Amino acid sequence: MNAPDLGANPVWIIDDDRSIRWVFEKALAREGISHRIFAGAQDALDHLGDESPQVVVSDIRMPGFSGLELMSRLKEKLPTTPVIIMTAYSDLESAVAAFQGGAFEYLPKPFDVDHAIDLVRRAIEESRRQVEVIPTEDETPEILGQAPAMQEVFRAIGRLSQSHATVLITGESGTGKELVARALHRHSPRAARAFIAINTAAIPKDLLESELFGHERGAFTGAQTMRRGRFEQAEGGTLFLDEIGDMPPDLQTRLLRVLSDGQFYRVGGHTPLTANVRVIAATHQDLDARVRQGLFREDLFHRLNVIRLRLPPMRERREDIPGLARHFLAKSARDLGVEGKRLTESAVAFLAAQDWPGNVRQLENLCHWVTVMAPGQVVDVKDLPPEVRGEVPAGASAGEGDWRRALEREVAARLTRGESGVADPLTRDFETALIVKALAHTGGRRIEAAGLLGIGRNTLTRKIQELKIETKD
Repeated sequence: MNAPDLGANPVWIIDDDRSIRWVFEKALAREGISHRIFAGAQDALDHLGDESPQVVVSDIRMPGFSGLELMSRLKEKLPTTPVIIMTAYSDLESAVAAFQGGAFEYLPKPFDVDHAIDLVRRAIEESRRQVEVIPTEDETPEILGQAPAMQEVFRAIGRLSQSHATVLITGESGTGKELVARALHRHSPRAARAFIAINTAAIPKDLLESELFGHERGAFTGAQTMRRGRFEQAEGGTLFLDEIGDMPPDLQTRLLRVLSDGQFYRVGGHTPLTANVRVIAATHQDLDARVRQGLFREDLFHRLNVIRLRLPPMRERREDIPGLARHFLAKSARDLGVEGKRLTESAVAFLAAQDWPGNVRQLENLCHWVTVMAPGQVVDVKDLPPEVRGEVPAGASAGEGDWRRALEREVAARLTRGESGVADPLTRDFETALIVKALAHTGGRRIEAAGLLGIGRNTLTRKIQELKIETKD
């Protein structure tokens, strides 16, 4: 007994290969799926006036015109009909061309019949869904958020709209600190002047001073011309100092002087320059703790901490996740010039339940991935990236080389969360594991452990001190 008909309109199979048509005809009949079979693209188009297919499965290369051309003509008349492109030429160009043309999925030959039928079923489900139309907004909201913690941030920006006060923005990486800084500038009396941003953690210490304050010609090797620094570039406007907690101590002193008396010198200069700049600083670190540890100047901290805004992490504003996801999906679609995608209710609920260690930036990256990689216009949990679903990639079981895959996954996860400077902590963890295990193997004998690791005893001792490894001497 056949299963009930799964298609109100038939599934069209178009292929000049008789054996492929026969395989599909038998398989679809067995599943009770209504279908029509065509040997060429023109024959299929001739029947468009009689009926509209629910799903189209077409070969990419056929006599007459190709499956890609067929898909293009179908999309003009039936823009929401899913099209699965088949090809025996499993190359990158064919796959890219298929997806650029709007294909629902790409099916390389030879294929597994059950897999092909599963694709057809998914395409039928896609065809049945009412795809949400995502409006295109002329003006994108600066910051989104209905959560009480975000409403407090909005209120603070409003209260500061006529202020020139220094602001310190705190929050985990990826919470949108620069967006808030730009909003503070845009709604301030300085809005008509420049907004200059600099990530103090991303610039080498030797270059950071010149970046901030500029340099005179001949100030150092390679300084062939005078250069204006960020303070001069931001004259009359706002200077945003991101990751201020990582600023080297000597530059903390120079910054304090600017904030105290409003003057600074270019590197190699002798003439004081006046800075009419509003400073907004941001950090993901606990500056209070760094002050207690002697890593950040207390007087500079108080200069920066005139007004403090704390941005909540995503786990404290889960009610904002559905709206943010819709916004980022629409934004990605506009940026890429493609049709917007929609999350199912179960996918939204799944995303809202995650902790999002990379916060808003991680969610934005995920939505961009979904726009590019998800097979259909409606995206379910199964269409999300494996690392988001908590799945371990195939072949990642325990065994030789698994630590490399684990390291690759960890690096990928940190980059997805929008972290920077990922090399240092991972390198420290790697070196710590090597030394701890080598010392355990030798019973704490450092000379022997150093020999096994292929490093000198003095190097090993220095590493133990730097990494703060507890040993039994």
